[in-house]
Amino acid sequence: MLHKDIVLTGDRPTGPLHLGHLVGSLQQRVVLQNVYKQYVMIADIQALTDNVENPEKVRANVLEVMLDYLAVGIDPSKTTFFIQSMIPEIAELTVLYLNLVTVNRLKRNPTVKAEIQQKGYGETLTAGFLMYPVSQAADITIVKGSLVPVGDDQLPMIEQTNEIVRSFNRIYGPVFPEVKALLSNVPRLP
Repeated sequence: MLHKDIVLTGDRPTGPLHLGHLVGSLQQRVVLQNVYKQYVMIADIQALTDNVENPEKVRANVLEVMLDYLAVGIDPSKTTFFIQSMIPEIAELTVLYLNLVTVNRLKRNPTVKAEIQQKGYGETLTAGFLMYPVSQAADITIVKGSLVPVGDDQLPMIEQTNEIVRSFNRIYGPVFPEVKALLSNVPRLP
């Protein structure tokens, strides 16, 4: 019997999945599909936030990521797969959510700040990259996800998603559940 929580997880198709993906999340997804209703998203739009100059790289890796999912045992009869760009409602929800969060709040997100510094963006920071936490909130809530498997570096994203959910629900009524992080017990591999 499946639990009532809905899991949303996924990957950016920017290259082949590797050993870190296998032990950090893919094996967990095989287990989760037997316990929860699970959605696995190929985040091709999010991949463009730092690959905008190379959309072919993203496009070429969508099928590769899907094949990796199947190869590790994520079962399409137990898990719903989708490609982010194929669900226009995600973009629509993202636009609504953008009105619920300030630019300053996005800039204060520790995960985003670290990635901006790591990538050396400075004045070349795009609006798309800065707002990807809002897009992630839409990804999660479009399926009414309530559990998101993450590493501890992604906890600020879950916090920001819940801030958006609370604002949305306050204005429009109780539509979306708050999200809980399902922390991985595997540290990052060197």
